[in-house]
Amino acid sequence: MHADGDQRASELGERTDLRISKLADVSREMVRIYKEQFGRGPTRARSDFAGPDLIVCTLEDTLTPAEKRMAQMGDHQRLRDLRLYFQHATEDQFCEVIERVLGRKVRAFISGMDTGSDVAAELFYLESE
Repeated sequence: MHADGDQRASELGERTDLRISKLADVSREMVRIYKEQFGRGPTRARSDFAGPDLIVCTLEDTLTPAEKRMAQMGDHQRLRDLRLYFQHATEDQFCEVIERVLGRKVRAFISGMDTGSDVAAELFYLESE
């Protein structure tokens, strides 16, 4: 019975390691897309499950020098609108990453940003397993 418990713990550990590895892959891919789309990637990126069917990708320090200037000028709404427009234009690329890395279909994608703090969030709602 003890060996059976050790086997289950080992399998659980392997699944957890695989899940962490896949989330790290998602973060790296988000950084890559940001670099391609905006000319620079975030300096910090983290992806986590927020429940069984939601991935939250948090990206920090993503603004370009021109966008930082817009924020300093107080033009936050225009900056959010511009970023949202770019996110919508490249939505397929963002969703493709999730579907490829996690092997699950994205049913909804939401992008948001706090331009004062330079923190972005990409939310991916997945179809149930």
